[in-house]
Amino acid sequence: MFFYNLFKGFYEKAGERMAGQCKEFIPLNSRILDFGCGSGIVGNKFKEAFGAGLVGVDIIDNRVENISFELYNGEDLSFFNDDSFDIVLVAYVLHHTENPLKLLDEIKRVARNTVIVYETPADGIFYKMMCGIHGISFARFFQKNSVEGCFFATEEWRRIFEEKGLKIIKEQKVNSFPLKNVLFVLKKGV
Repeated sequence: MFFYNLFKGFYEKAGERMAGQCKEFIPLNSRILDFGCGSGIVGNKFKEAFGAGLVGVDIIDNRVENISFELYNGEDLSFFNDDSFDIVLVAYVLHHTENPLKLLDEIKRVARNTVIVYETPADGIFYKMMCGIHGISFARFFQKNSVEGCFFATEEWRRIFEEKGLKIIKEQKVNSFPLKNVLFVLKKGV
């Protein structure tokens, strides 16, 4: 949590920028699930921007923001009913999981309408190498485990979303040195 407090201003600015990138897809007073919420800083910025009801879930409680929170096992969200949330925010999380495809099924299940995914695609040899380093270091220092992650290329993400019945309604590159990132706004059942 020391790290999150040290860089809180950076995360707040990122959260504000991310909320702005998603504003046309999130109605005011939405109910948002921040899947893999980490510190809760980014989710809290979405809560403020949209007057939203926010719940965060993660495998470890690293919150520095006072948001509603559920600890989960990293495999399923069975404690939430189908269509529990208007929006599910998945900000730089799927690549840190053992089975992102199974988790996408759960994310889709609890989302009523929209899933917002920020990902770091492993496009090309340089980014594959950078993603590998990022996956290992994040697992060791933040998650305190050995899950090095599953990094997919942009085209693979597109295919995965299509197979899962999630239609991409917005795709935008959002650069963040040294990695390039992509925002996917997905609609369920379209």
